[in-house]
Amino acid sequence: MSATRSLQETYAAHARCFGCGPANPLGLRIRSFALDDTAAAHVVCDFTPENHHEAFENVLNGGIIGTVLDCHMNWTTIYHLMRKQGLDHAPSCVTAEFKVVLRRPTRMGPIHVDAHVVSSTDDRAIIEATMTADGKVTAQGSGTFIAVKPDHPAYYRW
Repeated sequence: MSATRSLQETYAAHARCFGCGPANPLGLRIRSFALDDTAAAHVVCDFTPENHHEAFENVLNGGIIGTVLDCHMNWTTIYHLMRKQGLDHAPSCVTAEFKVVLRRPTRMGPIHVDAHVVSSTDDRAIIEATMTADGKVTAQGSGTFIAVKPDHPAYYRW
């Protein structure tokens, strides 16, 4: 895995998702990177929000926080399933459910997200993620993410 190309750029260069799609010029375009080449790898993301992502003066909007966590946890699932099943392509995964806990205001500036798999089956994973800013935990996410089949509208998205 290249250290300069994100999972999204490597496996879904034409994806248009608002949160993680490299092909969406108006989206957040988050970039996720696996820390190693195993199914148990932590997947990290560094993101710097722009001023129009503010909720109020110098504080990141909660919806943007949720989007970053959701998309990043989804890519953690994708990477996990790829490694677990020996796939050379990214399975199309979607969010079944996710939860965000806002621990404290997330100040504008660089944020870091670290996600990992809690448990998984052949087609789904439960993921937990922690967002930090200024060295403090500002939000936590958890959720269930599922690899979809050809009859699902998201199956052919990349």
